[in-house]
Amino acid sequence: MNDSKTKVGIQKFGNFLSSMVLPNIGAFIAWGLITALFIPTGFFPNEELGKLVGPMVHYMLPLLIGYTGGRLIYDQRGAVVGTIATMGVIIGAPDTPMFLGAMIMGPLGAYVIKKFDQLIDGKIRTGFEMLVNNFSAGILGGALAIFAFLGIGPAVSAFTSVLVSGVDWLLEAGLLPLTSILIEPAKILFLNNAINHGVLTPIGLEQVQQAGKSILFLLEANPGPGLGVLLGFMFFGKGIAKQSAPGAAIIHFFGGIHEIYFPYVLMKPMLLLAVIFGGMSGVFTLVLMGGGLVAPASPGSILAIAAVTPPEGLAYLANFTAVFVATAVSFVISAIVLKSSKQTDEGIEEATKKMEQMKGKKSSISQEIIPTATATSSVFPGNVQKIVFACDAGMGSSAMGASLLRKKVKEAGLGIVVTNTAISTIPSDSQIVITQEKLTPRAENKVPAAYHISVDNFLSSPEYDKLIERLQNDATSEEQEVVEENRAVVAGSAEEDQLLLEENVFIGQRFRTKEEAIRFAGQALVKAGYVEESYVGDMLKREEITTTYMGNNVAIPHGTEEAKKAVIKSGFTVVQVPNGVDFDGERAKMIFGIAGKDGTHLEILSGIAVVCADQDNVDRLVAAKSAKEIIDIINSN
Repeated sequence: MNDSKTKVGIQKFGNFLSSMVLPNIGAFIAWGLITALFIPTGFFPNEELGKLVGPMVHYMLPLLIGYTGGRLIYDQRGAVVGTIATMGVIIGAPDTPMFLGAMIMGPLGAYVIKKFDQLIDGKIRTGFEMLVNNFSAGILGGALAIFAFLGIGPAVSAFTSVLVSGVDWLLEAGLLPLTSILIEPAKILFLNNAINHGVLTPIGLEQVQQAGKSILFLLEANPGPGLGVLLGFMFFGKGIAKQSAPGAAIIHFFGGIHEIYFPYVLMKPMLLLAVIFGGMSGVFTLVLMGGGLVAPASPGSILAIAAVTPPEGLAYLANFTAVFVATAVSFVISAIVLKSSKQTDEGIEEATKKMEQMKGKKSSISQEIIPTATATSSVFPGNVQKIVFACDAGMGSSAMGASLLRKKVKEAGLGIVVTNTAISTIPSDSQIVITQEKLTPRAENKVPAAYHISVDNFLSSPEYDKLIERLQNDATSEEQEVVEENRAVVAGSAEEDQLLLEENVFIGQRFRTKEEAIRFAGQALVKAGYVEESYVGDMLKREEITTTYMGNNVAIPHGTEEAKKAVIKSGFTVVQVPNGVDFDGERAKMIFGIAGKDGTHLEILSGIAVVCADQDNVDRLVAAKSAKEIIDIINSN
């Protein structure tokens, strides 16, 4: 269990590093091409144009990384402060390209300003917001720049020097090929981004400054080991694996999408020997012949490698020979493994699923490996008996969506159970699963065999009517038995009164941000005795996962799945905001704060959903002048 958590943590860290670098690969390639063309040993030596090389690698590239890292943490405001902080680390170590420094200071700057904004949220007097926002970003950014200049810059410079010296030692000792023992299995485990973008690229760029090229850019990007495996399946594989290998080889070699060969290795773990020895032989060839690149080859395509190969000496011959040798060695070992072991069609299917589980999301290239790998989630099921709405906590948006669809199913005379649940508890026998667009990938990972539908408006999505029409068309002429609705209900009007009280309805409110509105609704739940204080923070965390805006000017903020333990009893707060408040580009004018416990809130939530599915009813709620009028409208359904 701990090993699994560690692996996932490393994968997330690697993905975060790559998310700072990959959006800027175009800039790296531009710098690499200018370097290859115009430096004194380039294709077209040009002293004037060669002046671009130094400033681009010392200023442009680190600033882009710092900006992107800051934006990942805290959008534009984080990007600005992250860039300011990155400038400090650049000037603090002027002789070293500060890629590692930018990866530290960009996210750190954004994190600091994000925490500062959370600390002062709701405490600034009206009219002073812009003043505080601008000066806080400037002051904190400047302070972080000074901190980076005095501390982080020199420290990263010293650390980089140690790493470069270590690589030089490995080269001199002839041990660099041994790095393939770590790198090749790491690729299969999706840990390559942490190694490649976190270590190899920064050190490689430092070597380029000193030697004009770096072998490190080809340690992970060499397509030879993977190509050898795919060629092995082309000649010695069986069934689906053999049929899909030629297409996968083209995508891998020319497109540079290395993950396409991962399932083939996972199907036969002994093939790890093929990619390891293929990688080692390729690195050995590079060391022997003096190969290397002037910039990262991303993606790891033979075309990208050719584009950033330096013109001097025998670099092209060295790089292409290294790819050929790695391919040949990997192919020979793959052939031996495949000829001496049993193969089945099911192996590649299971390996593809395993790869997606390890990656933590559906792979975009699974369809190329095995066309049926995703068919189970794209084929509409027959004889539908169960439809599940899912959201993060299973007590808010999914409950409203389920209520509306359940009503439509009943009106259509279809005997289908419609339930709602948290994504983490979606039943394995679910036939159709409906989620918000941003949550669909999680739901697909949870129940890949189900048919998945994404919606962006739980209250008035056209997908509901399309689904009903399709279910009616697929239904048999035999009269269907209406299945009893599978939901918890409120027992008695006295309980209903306790869930939705006039003192918890707030008329004519105004808010600057959705966070302020959510906090207000949450504090009202606390004061009413429905939830503990911690629930308010969990409501804000839930909003970060995906918006609780439901459509038709309605939002239903509520806690995460973990926050259910902070719910004392079920209840609602209703907040009318006539002028609206922005919920990720949408205007929410009616906000229903929800605390759900043991399903006792679902009947009233169902009533709210039915009422708010009609925009005219929402307009009436927004125009209401009293709490009693709002409750009467809700109870009129």
